[in-house]
Amino acid sequence: DGGTLFLDEVGELRGDLQVKLLRALQEGEVDPVGASKPVKIDVRLISATNQDLASLVAEKRFREDLYYRLNVFPIHLPPLRQRPGDVAPLVERFITSYAAQEGTTLQGIDAGALELLEAQSWPGNVRQLENSIFRAVVLSEGEILTLADFPHLAPPAAAGEAGEAGEAGAGPAALDAAGELRPLREVENDMIMFAIEHCRGRMTEVARRLGIGRSTLYRKVREPGIEV
Repeated sequence: DGGTLFLDEVGELRGDLQVKLLRALQEGEVDPVGASKPVKIDVRLISATNQDLASLVAEKRFREDLYYRLNVFPIHLPPLRQRPGDVAPLVERFITSYAAQEGTTLQGIDAGALELLEAQSWPGNVRQLENSIFRAVVLSEGEILTLADFPHLAPPAAAGEAGEAGEAGAGPAALDAAGELRPLREVENDMIMFAIEHCRGRMTEVARRLGIGRSTLYRKVREPGIEV
């Protein structure tokens, strides 16, 4: 009460929960578990989704009344590949945060490594970039991140060639820049991010295509996915 509630992947909300959320928004009250009467609340609600909610409404998969309640002030955030100027400040923030967390003397990133990051397509968007920085910070032995700290990323030229090859031939690379096999967990993470991009954020479809449960998919997406 009096704060902000962020609902991620609101398009995945079950029908019965959509009803409860709509009531909370309309009436400004909720029913706490075990309470004998409703409790008034005053919150700012921010929701996010990779799906087209208007299409879900048309398909009767999302309540129209809830859609209009949530869609008061829409903000469209393009994928990270369409805003490469955001990469540098995000990288700086992640390096500062993870260097402090890991207790390292890391101070930044050199121009070559930053150029590599800005040239990536980032199908997993900011979360994928953050995971890459975390991995580099944990494994780096220097005070500045360099190209050598990102062996799991394709160099700019290779990234461009992959883009020209078309989506059918795209996908996670099995080898790193040195020609060595990449760890299975890295390839799995990239495959999940690629599938999310390929299915345009439809998480149920992603889980079906990958042959895993949706709860498993969400767990794998939210975990840092880094093993040292």
